[in-house]
Amino acid sequence: MNIKVFNIRLSKEFCQVDQNKMNEFLDSVEVKLTSTNFVTTSTVDFWSAVVFYEPKKETKSSFDLSELTVEEKKIYSALRQWRNELAERLGWSGFRICHNSHLASIAKAKPQTLDELKRIKSFGEIRTANYGDDIISLLNAL
Repeated sequence: MNIKVFNIRLSKEFCQVDQNKMNEFLDSVEVKLTSTNFVTTSTVDFWSAVVFYEPKKETKSSFDLSELTVEEKKIYSALRQWRNELAERLGWSGFRICHNSHLASIAKAKPQTLDELKRIKSFGEIRTANYGDDIISLLNAL
């Protein structure tokens, strides 16, 4: 079993950044146990979280491109291009924004609203908040 410690600082400039780092990590591992404590010092207040985890077992992609229709493949391709361009601008890997399986699910569901988008399995509220407007705009432009 492995251990990783996170400190979530409560100040406005750090809180969301710290949470995003922890959430990305949690998405990438199999969590076994967590423990949290609130820490107060004379200079900063923060949550300290200890995560006990195992590496995620590799699984096959949860989608097969051949299962997409011609129209869905067009949408999927446009979404991949958007994701890869954004990732390049940010200096990130594309999977940090969303996985290919997310893009395929979006292509199949063709959401028209942010609420519909966040209901897509594993896409969720954070990705919708960060990228939802861009995705809905892209879908409406196709």
